[in-house]
Amino acid sequence: GACPLPGLATGGQPEAAHVAALAKAGFTTMLDLRATDEARGFDEDAAMKASGVRYVKLPVTPPMLEDRVFDQVRKLLTETGGKGVFVHCASGNRVGAALIPWLVLDQGWDLERAVTTAKAGGLKSAEMEARARDYVARKRAKL
Repeated sequence: GACPLPGLATGGQPEAAHVAALAKAGFTTMLDLRATDEARGFDEDAAMKASGVRYVKLPVTPPMLEDRVFDQVRKLLTETGGKGVFVHCASGNRVGAALIPWLVLDQGWDLERAVTTAKAGGLKSAEMEARARDYVARKRAKL
């Protein structure tokens, strides 16, 4: 995983043992971008409940990153101040793209820095990167 900002971690699918470790490290929210039918390897709901971590599911079926996904990721990260949040998908591909608009529009990052950070966190899809860039451009045009 990667930590683009203090208190915000990103990565691929965690294992059951990681959940308790994340809770111990002060993470209070887990945002899962995987599609509902993707295998997780363990009962994430039960593991979150046991460790007291808020579990938020926002299913994204690749390569679909719609505006509502960007909107909801931004809303959650703004609510939490981006602190104590672990965002994951299967490999980090969806996560990287989903974070770009929040980093740029809500944290004031330069777009290229946000894209570079997203790639370091697992973003590989040119299509998802293009969707994130397009969303940022459209939102900026409205400001």
